[in-house]
Amino acid sequence: MISVGIQRAVRLGIRSLLLHKLRSALTTLGVLFGVSSVIAMLAIGEGASEEAQEQIRRLGSQNVILRSVKPNEENASSGARVLTFGLTHEDYDRIVNTFPGVKGAVPIREIPDEVRHGQIEITPRVLCTTPDYLRVTGREMSRGRFISEVDEETIANVCVLGHETARELFPLKDPLDERVRIGADYFRVVGTLLPRVRLMGDAAEAGSEVTGEIFIPRSTGSSWWGEMLARRRAGSFDMQEIDYHEIIVDVGDQDNVLFVANACREMLARNHKTRDYEIVVPLELMLRREETKRIFNIVLGSIAGISLLVGGIGIMNVMLATVTERTREIGIRRALGAKRRHIVTQFLVETVVLSVGGGLLGIVLGLIIPTAIEHFANMRTIVTPDAPIFAFMISAGIGVIFGIYPAWRAANMDPVEALRHE
Repeated sequence: MISVGIQRAVRLGIRSLLLHKLRSALTTLGVLFGVSSVIAMLAIGEGASEEAQEQIRRLGSQNVILRSVKPNEENASSGARVLTFGLTHEDYDRIVNTFPGVKGAVPIREIPDEVRHGQIEITPRVLCTTPDYLRVTGREMSRGRFISEVDEETIANVCVLGHETARELFPLKDPLDERVRIGADYFRVVGTLLPRVRLMGDAAEAGSEVTGEIFIPRSTGSSWWGEMLARRRAGSFDMQEIDYHEIIVDVGDQDNVLFVANACREMLARNHKTRDYEIVVPLELMLRREETKRIFNIVLGSIAGISLLVGGIGIMNVMLATVTERTREIGIRRALGAKRRHIVTQFLVETVVLSVGGGLLGIVLGLIIPTAIEHFANMRTIVTPDAPIFAFMISAGIGVIFGIYPAWRAANMDPVEALRHE
């Protein structure tokens, strides 16, 4: 019986709204745009957050990255000088041999030298490292192979080109088995890598040209370049004494990452007189990103919620005007026996129909907008199932909340006065 009454109220409500098609359509626009903006904003925020999280995951959520930091040279005098700083062999040995939970570590040393092929000359990051680099960092090969244990043992003159380096040196040909000159020595290209993930600290130094990376065996780098690295600059000639520019610590269990990171901080602080290092923990960055994402979604949802609030006020305004227009109709219905709850139900149904109709159309538009943004702006968007449900529930709630007062006002009219209304 109740369902039959509700069905009849819905039919009457739709019929009443269709008597003023344009007004009803304009009223639903506020809810429509509010719902679509909630879905679109949450999709944009989710996409941006997921992309950042993916980059951090590709760096390795089980890694702790230690980097050497050059001392401040603002007050240094011009001329020849030796700079001693950064991560040492002792730091590497302590991490590998004494830290519990450490599965292994990959040392990296950067050679400041030019790379040439034919007439093309560039200055990429020449990195001396070990075969474990690929496994620990999660990097992927594009062609060929990476540095092997045999290359390390035989001090082989082989190299692996990063994506940007391969593109610069070999724009029109396959680089595999070609020879490139690093400094004064020639190296055979045995593989190329896919593009890498960039993170803080990867920017080029002022005045230097960075076009990517090139990897050579650590033993080969030590054999050809020795312990001292020479860097020529305008008005000065620097000799750098540095063992490693970077150490990537591979922690076997993700639960131990923060423990190992804190142990690295304490060990380096105890054994380095100056803070000539920095520590990057992708897991910490991921946790911060998740918190930032939560706050970001709340802010975006609140902004979009304001649009829904404005739409609800519009519905309330229109329904108050409708009550005034239909005063005589209300009086007639009350005189024929309609009770207050019937009048309340009638006007609530009309407001809910407006808000729910706008909400359904808003969901459709809200699903189209992220797709359009992803296609035309090349920006990643992710529509989670919760977003349309959340937006629709708000729109339906707005219909009830903002329809209560107009319905109450209509139900409490004096039937006699209502019948006299012209």
